[in-house]
Amino acid sequence: MASATSSAVDAAGDGGIHLPDTARDLVKILVTGPFGVGKTTLIGSVSEIRPLHTEEQLTQASARVDDLAGIRDKSTTTVAIDFGRISLPGGIVLYLFGTPGQERFRSLWGDIAHGALGALVLVDARRIDASFDVLGLVEEAGLPYAVAFNTFPDAPRHHTPEQLRAALDLEPTTPMVTCDAREANSSIDALLALVQHLIDHRPAEYR
Repeated sequence: MASATSSAVDAAGDGGIHLPDTARDLVKILVTGPFGVGKTTLIGSVSEIRPLHTEEQLTQASARVDDLAGIRDKSTTTVAIDFGRISLPGGIVLYLFGTPGQERFRSLWGDIAHGALGALVLVDARRIDASFDVLGLVEEAGLPYAVAFNTFPDAPRHHTPEQLRAALDLEPTTPMVTCDAREANSSIDALLALVQHLIDHRPAEYR
């Protein structure tokens, strides 16, 4: 894989359903994180094809099993996967698979993760502890990953990067960035941080 910058992303894909002629490396990436962290929004903001969403309305019954603390305005939830695609410079094409965030859909996680080369883990600074289980799943799967703090309007701003990294117990080499999942360029930059991490730490036989 070659390195890429977000300024060249718009020219990489044609906005249609077909892969660009320059496509060389097809890469499966997980977009994961806890319930309500913005996975569906991020995939929708960057996908060059019409994204696939499997969202359903939250009901009173689901409210008894899904933790809505800190996300009371959320009205829908992913019940299987989200899917999108983005072409990057250098012939890299990312297939983005969003995982459901609730415990009750955990049985799907391994199947969705199968074949992925890495994961972008979205984190909500208002409820950092909600990310621990997902980080554990990513690490158990042996996936390289980057962490992106989605910038919700009411998220606390007083934590330093060092404090956030320590709270998540991240390795020094694990990329940690902030992004606004609603903004395409911001979301692309988060994905590029992961891609660069995969490039930098790919096995020697693929260099």
